Amino acid sequence: MLSKPKSRKVAALLALSGVVMPITGFHKFYLGQPWWGVVYLLLSWTPIPTIASAIEGVWYLLQNSEQFDRNFNLNAISMASSGQPQPPEVDPAQVGAIADALRQLDSLRQEGLMSEYEFEQKRRQLLDRIA
Repeated sequence: MLSKPKSRKVAALLALSGVVMPITGFHKFYLGQPWWGVVYLLLSWTPIPTIASAIEGVWYLLQNSEQFDRNFNLNAISMASSGQPQPPEVDPAQVGAIADALRQLDSLRQEGLMSEYEFEQKRRQLLDRIA
């Protein structure tokens, strides 16, 4: 069940049912967030999870299917298409441009125009653009 895509309507129904039921958090278990589900269950004697469930239920309904899938079904969809998780697609031109920028940064570091710390920060920023 963890690899099946989750339904936006079922998640919203479970979240909104937490408003009328004394126990909340079932939507968190359904969406594969068991730790949050436990927190909701432990706090069910307070109004906090009831209010949070109502807000989340409305939020799930206001999202379109693409947004919901991006938030809650990303791993399930990539696994369903190939049987195993797939890395995101990367534009080869972008990789080439980032590689050139990394070479320029490295030459600045070697020439002493940039500290090791600054180099590492910029390197991470550039590599994060690929992922």
